[in-house]
Amino acid sequence: MLGIGTVARKVFGTPNDRKVKSTRPLVAKINALEAEYEKFSDEEIRAKTEELATRAQQGEKLDALLPEAFANCREAAKRALGLRAFDTQLMGGIFL
Repeated sequence: MLGIGTVARKVFGTPNDRKVKSTRPLVAKINALEAEYEKFSDEEIRAKTEELATRAQQGEKLDALLPEAFANCREAAKRALGLRAFDTQLMGGIFL
């Protein structure tokens, strides 16, 4: 016989499952920006970094900046290191 907790986990998932699921829309937004950011020159990447910092200093919510910031960071890292961050790594960054 299954306990209430077991049934609840099967229906609603574990707290961890729910947290992971909650990041998927953000990761999708970041991924949607990837093609745009790949076209940026190195100077445009730097300018976007400065723009995002300015917007944050002016009080724009960090959650609103997150997709652009992560897309920018992913592209900069890809160019500098030759490595593209996986979606699971983006999720880890979102949690932090």
